[in-house]
Amino acid sequence: MEISEKVLKFKFHVLIAFAFSLFIFFLCYIAPRFLDVLKFFWPLFVSTALFLFAIVIFGRISPPLEAPGEKTGEGLLDYVAGETEQVHTLLEEAEVEGSVRTE
Repeated sequence: MEISEKVLKFKFHVLIAFAFSLFIFFLCYIAPRFLDVLKFFWPLFVSTALFLFAIVIFGRISPPLEAPGEKTGEGLLDYVAGETEQVHTLLEEAEVEGSVRTE
């Protein structure tokens, strides 16, 4: 009697485990086989692999974009901040000529 009492104590757990295992079994039975999925999607897999291969190849053979001695994005940050060298040189030339007052 002790075993049946313990089984009745966990009857909901046993029912949930049984229902879950039955669900997994039917899902595996109904689901398509892996090779069928692979046969259906092989063009997508091949094109994605070729695209990633092309990205790697172009990344290796293209020259670096940054100028020697310049950190990445430093020129862009200077431009956005308005602190370009051309502006500084123009302001210095204007100050020398006396046409611009800086306060």
